Amino acid sequence: MTTTINLSALDLSALLCSRICHDVISPIGAIVNGLEVLDDDNDPSMREFALDLIRKSARTASARVQFTRIAFGASGSAGAAIDLADAEKLSRNLFAEEKTQIEWSAPRALFPKNKVKLLLNLVVIASGAIPRGGLISVTVTGDGDAPEMELRATGSHARIPPHVEALIAGTPENGTVDAHGITAYYAGMVANAAAMTVTFTIEGDTVTIRALPNAAEAQPAAPANAPTPEDDRPSDSEPPETSLA
Repeated sequence: MTTTINLSALDLSALLCSRICHDVISPIGAIVNGLEVLDDDNDPSMREFALDLIRKSARTASARVQFTRIAFGASGSAGAAIDLADAEKLSRNLFAEEKTQIEWSAPRALFPKNKVKLLLNLVVIASGAIPRGGLISVTVTGDGDAPEMELRATGSHARIPPHVEALIAGTPENGTVDAHGITAYYAGMVANAAAMTVTFTIEGDTVTIRALPNAAEAQPAAPANAPTPEDDRPSDSEPPETSLA
């Protein structure tokens, strides 16, 4: 039995902050360790090792902060747009020091903020589908009003991440969400704000994630009670309460 949860804005912000801290604490800790080696060890080889560690960890920390600034942030007016070329750069930088590689096929165009945020969150979820690394192929077709997104994560031991479908739907089995599941839960919120539906399939060592416009949004003449278009929705950065229906 599943339960729809209504997460307060305060709890949502706390979980997102916990997730960001979790992502950057490792490379920052490595920078501190490298600096301690420089302070305490005069051996040239150890000092070079420490400098390499500091350089790599600083790049990793910077890439993660820049990525999450857009994936979880990008505050502003509801109609703001983000260049897909920037989303590609952020994604490539995120995995520059990882075992996972990125292939990217998308128009170089401005897309509505929430649709780009959804794409970036799905990139993170796709990386969780291949825990031993591999290839994430990102394809975006269509225009900003009705894009179609497909992410194919291929790698050894590929699997649909546990509970991700329920979290995106806002109905986790235990009725709660923690910092580990907040990305999927937040992706569901952004998908709802962007009027898109996310689905998962798996075949062999490939997990495919698709995000398509809601059926109601694709109709030429929407009924009066159709979902509100994205540009008329309140900014996702200013909700008094957060919920998925």
